[in-house]
Amino acid sequence: MKSLTAHISQSLRKQQKDKMEKIEKLILNKIQTDFPITERPYKAIAEEFGITEEEALNSVRKLKEKGIIRRIGASFDSRKLGYTSTLVSAKVPAEKIEEMVAVINKYPGITHNYLRENIYNIWFTLIAPSKDAVEGILKKISEKTGVKEIRSLPAVKFFKVKVNFEME
Repeated sequence: MKSLTAHISQSLRKQQKDKMEKIEKLILNKIQTDFPITERPYKAIAEEFGITEEEALNSVRKLKEKGIIRRIGASFDSRKLGYTSTLVSAKVPAEKIEEMVAVINKYPGITHNYLRENIYNIWFTLIAPSKDAVEGILKKISEKTGVKEIRSLPAVKFFKVKVNFEME
């Protein structure tokens, strides 16, 4: 009788796990393109999928802990807000990479920051109120790190590619 109870318990756990995995997929689909702009967005998500607000929030936390969700935040068209953006590449000696990354990461206008296996090995995007502000920030980064080869590569033509990862 003990093994039957264990089997039923395992079966229930599997059903709950399958349900949560399905809910997680639904939540991922929802938050990629239609994140509720309300005082309690997880409550709105929960109501849509027939779960509790706590379950919705815990699902998102779990997905974040697993590294499936890296960031939840708004994306703005910086140009429409009057800002200037640029892609930046820098030629950074191996012994200065950590210092360079630490300095770059202190600037709120840095939206992406990547290490590449190339002569120009640090790449990042920078958004600032003006072209002069971009140039000023890059000059300060150079002064603080001693890295002289920093190239600003502003876009000539904009392409917006919307990528959603359908989970179900």
